[in-house]
Amino acid sequence: MNKKVAAAVSHHEREVAELRADRELAVEYLKAAMESLDDPDDRAAGLLALRTVAEAYGGLGAVAAEAGISRESLYRTLSAKGNPTLKTLLAVLRAVGMKLSVEPGQHAAA
Repeated sequence: MNKKVAAAVSHHEREVAELRADRELAVEYLKAAMESLDDPDDRAAGLLALRTVAEAYGGLGAVAAEAGISRESLYRTLSAKGNPTLKTLLAVLRAVGMKLSVEPGQHAAA
């Protein structure tokens, strides 16, 4: 069991290191994950991806300070059951050097 835990930790650490080293990869990773925020069954994936990017770009403590929220609040907000406000989402994105943008989606015929 310890090997399984160690492998999971090292995978996460590798992911954080790759995102830190490759800004474009981090942007694409977060773009793909943010699409899941619209799906209540998959919302956790988007929040956990944002958390991983925050870890890659300064760590949760530094990102929380930059975003003007407590570290504990950021941990809760970017958990699988988190539900960030728009203000918090924008502040966290800004703290990691990214911003929210809008693209055309599927438009249902009226």
